[in-house]
Amino acid sequence: MQTPKNVLQFLESSAARVGDKTAVKDDVTAFTYTELLENSRRIGSALAETGKVRKPIPVLMEKGCKTLAGFFGIVYSGNFYILMNPELPVSRLRQIKTVLGADTVITDAAHKEIAAAIFGEDDTVLDIDTLLTHTVNEAALTAIRGGAADTDPLYINFTSGSTGVPKGVIINHRSVIDFIGVFTATFGMSENDVFANQAPFDFDVSVKDIYSAISLGATLVIVPKQYFSQPTQLLDYVCENEITVMVWAVSALCLITTFHALDYKTPQTVKKILFSGEVMPAKHLKQWLAALPETMFVNLYGPTEITCNCTYHIVDRSEEREVLPIGKAFENERVFLLDENNKEVCETGKPGEICVSGTALSPGYFNNPEQTAKAFVQNPLNPYYPETIYRTGDLGYYDENGDLFFSGRKDFQIKHMGHRIELEEIERAVHGVEGIERCCCIFDEKKSKLYGFYIGKFERRELFGILKEKLPVYMIPGALRKVEELPLTKNGKIDRKALREKVIKK
Repeated sequence: MQTPKNVLQFLESSAARVGDKTAVKDDVTAFTYTELLENSRRIGSALAETGKVRKPIPVLMEKGCKTLAGFFGIVYSGNFYILMNPELPVSRLRQIKTVLGADTVITDAAHKEIAAAIFGEDDTVLDIDTLLTHTVNEAALTAIRGGAADTDPLYINFTSGSTGVPKGVIINHRSVIDFIGVFTATFGMSENDVFANQAPFDFDVSVKDIYSAISLGATLVIVPKQYFSQPTQLLDYVCENEITVMVWAVSALCLITTFHALDYKTPQTVKKILFSGEVMPAKHLKQWLAALPETMFVNLYGPTEITCNCTYHIVDRSEEREVLPIGKAFENERVFLLDENNKEVCETGKPGEICVSGTALSPGYFNNPEQTAKAFVQNPLNPYYPETIYRTGDLGYYDENGDLFFSGRKDFQIKHMGHRIELEEIERAVHGVEGIERCCCIFDEKKSKLYGFYIGKFERRELFGILKEKLPVYMIPGALRKVEELPLTKNGKIDRKALREKVIKK
């Protein structure tokens, strides 16, 4: 196959080779490659009648086979998709709609009420089951593909924003095609693999599941979300489906070891486990290594803005490390450190900001030129020609072997439950509650715990209930503490250092 210019070529190529093979299955439905291709083309043909091209079209559904067909259908129509996770508060989904300027949404019967609460009378709400009955319009699909470019957006994933408005990260076809090709080759994945999807479809970990499986002609098994609170049932499901690859968030793997579920059953068919999102605790990794002595374990690093990951480290079983390196750059990506004076950091042990360049870079944030200009900048090491780099805001350092390690954040952004979060966005939400005078959020990296300190009339449980209507669960402080006053610096700002030292360490 020639180098693809559109991710639909992944699907079409696999359907031509292994059409009768299961492409994707969830707990209700399963599609072969032929069925996934046909369903996607039906949806694409229906959407083509809207006349939209290169526009954002959200899908408001739980993840599943039909959702995936919706994604590919949107791409067939010449547009790009966004998963609107129905678990998010309606207020946040409205924010996402506003950022997108979207006037069309795909949903199902289970979520039509939520869609009606977000989209108005002038908007178009499309039913996925109706779209699946549409006749394929070959001429329309051919014309749309003829006008497509590999730099067209493929999807948008939203991350936290310091202004209180979520940022939509644009990822284009070329970025996914280049990354997935390297990703699957680096770890020896093949069409014989069975991928267990853990991540929500609005979280970029799922991108590796979806496009690795579809590009290889492998099988994608969407694990029911309820199993991630039932460790033994989760392992039963993994074993029953003969899973070979798990690209999971650290927290999901730790759920199994926290409850000692590996003593109940060992998923012997799993040959590769790749994890990311948070620092993997050494004691949990040791349990996994002991249970699966022949399995490859890989630590992955990278923010949404660089298409999933930019570095990797294959765990060496002969080494005993308390902290894993984030490793080395994937092929065709450049990862380096800059100091505060924009000079490259190469010395062992010296911290610098992790910066990335290459084709995997996002073109920026949707409808947000100001934030784009801050994060996506000209490489200060290159004054000769245009070269965009992404400044991650993460700090890193090299050890004596040249391995790169993550060492925290340079600003108020944190990593919690696998998500990058702006503390300022949480604080804005709390300040927006009538009856709250002041607040401050602190993150304890060692305990991976988010604290919220506030002055106001509400008790902790009351405020928690209010915040559930404003923020995703992963952004709500696990420890809300009502205080009489907040310590201040000499400049009159809240003294975050004092809060950390005097309260968290108690």
